[in-house]
Amino acid sequence: MTTDSRARVLARIRAAVAGAPEAPDVTRGYRTSHATEDPDALLDLLHENLADYRAHVHRSGPDGLPELIAVLLAERGVRSVVVPPGLPEEWLAATGAERRSDAPRLTPYELDGIDAVVTGCAVAIAETGTIVLDGGPGQGRRALTLVPDLHVCVVGAPEQVVASVPQALPRLDPARPLTWISGPSATSDIELDRVEGVHGPRTLEVILVTPRPAGG
Repeated sequence: MTTDSRARVLARIRAAVAGAPEAPDVTRGYRTSHATEDPDALLDLLHENLADYRAHVHRSGPDGLPELIAVLLAERGVRSVVVPPGLPEEWLAATGAERRSDAPRLTPYELDGIDAVVTGCAVAIAETGTIVLDGGPGQGRRALTLVPDLHVCVVGAPEQVVASVPQALPRLDPARPLTWISGPSATSDIELDRVEGVHGPRTLEVILVTPRPAGG
């Protein structure tokens, strides 16, 4: 559509609605969540839905987090891991993998040669099994979570977990680069054969940090 055509269409719309009454206010009294507000139950629901999306889910107390991250990286044969700016240093204190800082930014070629990335998150949504990253401290730019084959994502506190998408949105800045993750990257062909790792990491390991250690 050309600029002139667009202007003519909009002018006709304005003329057609010129005498119409003001639209009434819409009462938005719908429920924002269908889940419990109990923090422990929300964590269990998040765990269940993440696993349903084929993410590998673990739980850890704060003190056991560095060792668990080291174990997960070692089990996957990780030799190098990219470190987003602002990631807590202690999270990688126990791993022997080479740490590659993304400050200054790694080139696409350098990033493609790195085995894994470890990040935090902005918020996690229990009802949908979704983790949202907004590029904040410890999360890094979007490419860091799309190029390496393994993504280890830490939900650092129960306070980061909400029940539903409507509850998550007020916590997020729409001007930031939001990445919504529900399980590892996957697609399927016309015969519904599932292939993982096409548009992002093949493997997603999620660690839910709890006040007390719990089994994975």
